[in-house]
Amino acid sequence: MSDHGSSAKAILYAFVANLGIAIAKLAASIYTNSGSMLAEAIHSFADCGNQVLLYVGLRQARKPADAKHPLGYGKVTYFWSFIVALLLFSMGGMFSMYEGWHKLHAPEELHQAWIALAVLGVSIVLEFGSLMGCLREIRKLRRDKPLWRWVKTTRNAELVVVLGEDLAALLGLMLAFLFVALAAATGNPVFDAAGSIVIGVILICVSVFIAVRIKGLLVGRSAEDDLVEELRAEVAADPDIESLLNAITLQMGPDVMLAMKVRMRPGLSLEAGVARLNALEKRIKTRFPTVAWCFVEPDVAD
Repeated sequence: MSDHGSSAKAILYAFVANLGIAIAKLAASIYTNSGSMLAEAIHSFADCGNQVLLYVGLRQARKPADAKHPLGYGKVTYFWSFIVALLLFSMGGMFSMYEGWHKLHAPEELHQAWIALAVLGVSIVLEFGSLMGCLREIRKLRRDKPLWRWVKTTRNAELVVVLGEDLAALLGLMLAFLFVALAAATGNPVFDAAGSIVIGVILICVSVFIAVRIKGLLVGRSAEDDLVEELRAEVAADPDIESLLNAITLQMGPDVMLAMKVRMRPGLSLEAGVARLNALEKRIKTRFPTVAWCFVEPDVAD
């Protein structure tokens, strides 16, 4: 399955789960006066908006290359992913901390906290389902690679963002459940306010992690190491190429641009050398479908 197909499914899982969760949280927060629940509601609505932006990025990235964008629009997904990180930081993290700080200075007793706990319990189940859907789509792409290594090396910005959001949401829900339960058991609303602040800190940490991961892709990053090694092996196996002098890859959203400088086998005529290089380019694009652009230059030195 393509990166775009897996990303779109993961985004859909997250959007459906978050929309239902957000509405339930908002209603429960208004009824129970829970700051933790309100922070979670804002977080879920922000996540819904984030998933819409990620989907917009996926659609825009599919636009064909044109004269002004000869390598296509694939990197637009990185822009929208970075915007999502900013929104998660501001609308999610900062607002949650502000709400908790406000509740600390103007505490309100919870009203029928069991309603908030019931909504949070159902939300945990739904969010866990969303996380499992995201992990299922990631598994199709990472194959045998460990999850932590995939997160560290992947160039798929959308799935990294969705995974980060799902993990932050699930952890936030569990903490909100804990702090609301403490507030209800002790009758002290300070626990509820503290829960909102802790949730905000978690969201800020996740947003910073996502922003750092996306920054490298925005600036320009090579293809994944496994693909680069396979490309080098493919070139080395060509009997008409004496050596690979240099190879540069650039990740352009789901696609890769490859530029190489090679030393050809001595004795080849110009026409034969051109034919061999054209055959190599065609073979690379066939074997590695993500390589959308392949430029090979014959030379004697780098």
